[in-house]
Amino acid sequence: MIMSEFRKYKITYGLIALNLIIYLFSALLSGSIIDMNMQTLVDMGALYGPITVLKSEWWRLFTAMFLHGSMTHLLMNMFALYLIGRGVEVYFDIKSYMALYLFSGLIGGLVSLYVHPVGVGVGASGAIFGIFGALAGFFLAHRDRISGYSKAFMKDFAVIIVINFVLGLSIESIDMSAHIGGLIIGFIGGFVISKNPKWVWIYSMAMVLIIFAIGSILPNLYVQTLF
Repeated sequence: MIMSEFRKYKITYGLIALNLIIYLFSALLSGSIIDMNMQTLVDMGALYGPITVLKSEWWRLFTAMFLHGSMTHLLMNMFALYLIGRGVEVYFDIKSYMALYLFSGLIGGLVSLYVHPVGVGVGASGAIFGIFGALAGFFLAHRDRISGYSKAFMKDFAVIIVINFVLGLSIESIDMSAHIGGLIIGFIGGFVISKNPKWVWIYSMAMVLIIFAIGSILPNLYVQTLF
């Protein structure tokens, strides 16, 4: 029973396992299982503008997606991934799921770098909001065929977005910029890929071009902002 569940949702459970393993390693280096040391997170690959942009350590856009600042941060994100990821795994194939997850996280990170030039950014929330947006894109694309489910999901979608927006305004540590960036990218991808799964390659190429375009602009913006 457990193995069949794992095989059915292997991408989601695989991502959760990877995040947990990396968190345990960061906890070992930090000397605490509850809260991570900020310097440890930076050393492990957290987003930090002056290093990521000015020293061209763009690989941090990827590594930061698998780091978390505290046990609460990790558990909240993994619970959300557990709930949302399984739905995405039902409606999208493996290639599409991974493209939606990774590009939402990467571009969410770039948006965060633009909005918070000297902040330290970690977490899977940009990617998770991306696959949540992808589900919304899927239901919008197929709203005529599954009108009942689509309307119910879109109502729930609106409620969750409003709740997260309110939380983002009230809790300073929540990075709404990464959430919004990931959500938009995921929504676009979910809608496009739902129309034709083969378009995942077009979506992926477009996202790569966007990443390079934003990445080429950020250094000049950082020089103007920081100096």
